[in-house]
Amino acid sequence: MTEPSVWILTDGKAGDEQPLAGIAEAMGVTPDFRRVHPRKPFAWLMPWGPIDWRDRPSQSGSSLAPPYPDICLATGRRAVAYLRHLKRVSPATCTVLFKDPRTSRHGADLVVVQAHDKLRGPGVKVVTTAPNRLSPFRLDAIRAAPPADLAALPQPRLAVLVGGNSRHHQFTPEDITRFIGGLEQRIADGAALMITASRRTPPALATALRSLADQNDRVVFWDGQGANPLAAYMALADELIVTADSTNMIGEAASTGRPIQIFHPSGGHPKITTFIGLLSQEARVGSFSDAPAAGTYPPINSTAAVADAVLTFWRKLSRGG
Repeated sequence: MTEPSVWILTDGKAGDEQPLAGIAEAMGVTPDFRRVHPRKPFAWLMPWGPIDWRDRPSQSGSSLAPPYPDICLATGRRAVAYLRHLKRVSPATCTVLFKDPRTSRHGADLVVVQAHDKLRGPGVKVVTTAPNRLSPFRLDAIRAAPPADLAALPQPRLAVLVGGNSRHHQFTPEDITRFIGGLEQRIADGAALMITASRRTPPALATALRSLADQNDRVVFWDGQGANPLAAYMALADELIVTADSTNMIGEAASTGRPIQIFHPSGGHPKITTFIGLLSQEARVGSFSDAPAAGTYPPINSTAAVADAVLTFWRKLSRGG
């Protein structure tokens, strides 16, 4: 068969789009990004209710406007309603949904969930970590020709992946003090830090991280300007420090095969605890900064396996299987 046409259907959040872009890259295709923005009366009813009527495929500018794809990769509560509608108007499209849709009326031929989710059954593929764009080939290519400024940093080099406040975690002033204190101790021990923050990072924490970089030439901090250095940070890291509010970041860290130290801010959620426990069975996972892990392990990355499963399912569907 020729390469399939692929849509990536989300509400536009980078944390949702990037894992699906990784799947498309592993499939060897260039996807068409379709972003949905339903108005509030419709968004309130999702994933159970209908799509916004102005997004019907016949409407100008609709995110569901044809020609329809061979494969649609979707994720997110709002995208579920749109995937269900797409399957209704284009039964031949192989529809793939990532994360538990929390409804049986999802319109997906294949659902991909992580092991800490409870959904199981026919048409469900279970993986430990979410897909990502950090393929072994990409990481090895960076290691072979690293950015000069990062290669000049002394070892050990630590990638510090900082999230922020969420529904289940909050960075209190005490948490910030504890986190920065742990980083300062690693600097004092001779480590170099490669730090990246997110849009959710509290201003007080971002300021403290930037101050670390300003005060020490063995610390670099990405402030969101210019090209994102995350892949280079990951490729060159001897170990990684990751905040517990993001299972995606923790899963990306596992793709390196390097030890992961998780910092736990205030709060938590049983599903995140379960995810970390399951990952700890395959990776070297410690707690920052009181109980660090050491040692390497085979990199953990579900992306290639998920891409293969999607292509297999699409070929089977195309042949009427």
